[in-house]
Amino acid sequence: MLLEGRGNVCDRPDEEREDGVFAVTRFRADGDDGQALAAAVGPLLTALSGRPGYLHGELGRSADDASLWALVTRWDGVGSYRRALSAAEVKIAGAPVWVHALDEPGAYLTD
Repeated sequence: MLLEGRGNVCDRPDEEREDGVFAVTRFRADGDDGQALAAAVGPLLTALSGRPGYLHGELGRSADDASLWALVTRWDGVGSYRRALSAAEVKIAGAPVWVHALDEPGAYLTD
């Protein structure tokens, strides 16, 4: 299963852009919980796509462990990513998703 969402590419000149960031959040959910997680990610990606600096996001399920999922999002910088997570609409849309999240670091710089 793959859910995907795209945002607007940042329109700042390259020399003003922050380093790129991708964020990985892993989840543990199976059965009905897995179906609920997959259904809840669409509204979360919609909320994230409206935030400045969001570039792309997708949900995938592990090929080796059906209860393990990952949400990967790309951002124009770590500041955009962190500000997006603080937005009220993202917190509301994310609540049914984050309850399944594993507690581990998830933001990675690409440059």
